[in-house]
Amino acid sequence: MVRGFLGGQSDASFYAGILISSFALSEALTGMFWGTLSDKVGRKPVLLLGCAGTMLSMLLMGFATNFWMALFGRAVGGLLNGNIGVIQTMVGELVGDKPQYEPRAYAVMPFVWSIGTIIGPIIGGLLCNPNETYPALFSESGVFAQFPYLLPNLVCAALLLISIIAGLFILEETHPDLQAWSTKTEFENSVADTPLKATVGSIANAGADLRAESYGTFNRVDIQKSETWIVSADGSSQPSSNPPSSEGIMTRQIIMLVTALGIFTYHTMAYDHLLPIFLEDNRISDVSTLSASVFDISGGLGMTTQQVGVIMAVNGVIALLIQAVAFPLFAEWLGVWKLFLMVTILHPIAYFIVPFIALLPSNLIYPGIYAALTIRNFPYILAYPLILILIKEACPKPSVLGKINGLAASAGAACRTLAPPIAGLLYGLGGRLGFTGIAWWASGFVAVLGGFQLFCIKRDRRKKSTVRVPCAVPVENSLENKGVVRIIVTEV
Repeated sequence: MVRGFLGGQSDASFYAGILISSFALSEALTGMFWGTLSDKVGRKPVLLLGCAGTMLSMLLMGFATNFWMALFGRAVGGLLNGNIGVIQTMVGELVGDKPQYEPRAYAVMPFVWSIGTIIGPIIGGLLCNPNETYPALFSESGVFAQFPYLLPNLVCAALLLISIIAGLFILEETHPDLQAWSTKTEFENSVADTPLKATVGSIANAGADLRAESYGTFNRVDIQKSETWIVSADGSSQPSSNPPSSEGIMTRQIIMLVTALGIFTYHTMAYDHLLPIFLEDNRISDVSTLSASVFDISGGLGMTTQQVGVIMAVNGVIALLIQAVAFPLFAEWLGVWKLFLMVTILHPIAYFIVPFIALLPSNLIYPGIYAALTIRNFPYILAYPLILILIKEACPKPSVLGKINGLAASAGAACRTLAPPIAGLLYGLGGRLGFTGIAWWASGFVAVLGGFQLFCIKRDRRKKSTVRVPCAVPVENSLENKGVVRIIVTEV
């Protein structure tokens, strides 16, 4: 597409990087805004608005006649689409207080994302320039000849329109404070006293009123007020903590987890950017596994665009298998935190082994590529949903989960903006120095920093339980009547 706009191939890779980064940069600027807005007006309207914004972006891209119009369309899509953080929030709210379902629930989004990375290029490749690909169906003077990239964008826009209509009638709001039972109308129409159904037989005339506050006590009690005490497991008292304010939701734990997500996003985006470049770069014919030094690996694998496309499709299948099979099993076996530690520590290996594929003989190139992709996909596919689960666990209260996920989405988008140009510059520098592995190893070094950053993340193991204890104090014999005592036991 970029080559068609520029009329040549001289700087196509540079401008393609700008086009890709424009969406991520725009998303980074507005991600937290959309997350905060979803906390106020609900997840559903923000999600549908994000789909509408993406549909508008698709139409702008389809009718673009030059690079700058396409760049504007991509930027509009990033500005109007905050769906990543909103969807993460909705998944967390659907799971609720059932952590046993979190691994499978948070695995859905990257699983669907992997499917999209397979289907999307197929739609674009088959439907762009339709007057040249299908001359019997599309004329040389029609609208699709004037706008060669309109047809695939129209198909994607139509799919988005279907999703908007389906979401409008089928999708339910997940915000805990915007449920039907939590609205002002439902509250005004509700009653605090739930009537008992009429009974028959020997218990038709009950000897006790089950609705009374004093049921289960020896004497009648008068409920005056409720008090809340917070004590440690050893019995020592602790000061009562107020609900976190809007200024206090960015706890140290949240900041460290968002930083971990940013580091992860940066080096994984660098890998995705470097892989097709490395596969298509010219291969040095006299490379030998016996004579080459670890710092004397120049060039890539010299593959064609079609071969790279096949490899990327197989890579998507590998990712789907790991997502569907390996992730739930390992999450259940090791738990979220231990599995996150393992994949973060092992992730740098995926970067350090890639340059050595160029040293393999021709008959081992494909096995080497797929082995490297499998090693890479294991920590890559598993780490992302694990970070999302940890962010949800660290959220101080459910009503600000959208804002926190919006912050995480913005941080990830900012890192996606920086990774491609930096990785591309390092690869070019490595080519001039005779060691293209410098770009891969630099990304691996960032992954190593992510491993060291684990020491800054501490899981909050504070658990609370509420016990309601009825106090039987005769009204006539008590100077100070106290009713139900609510005790919050905190385990440190």
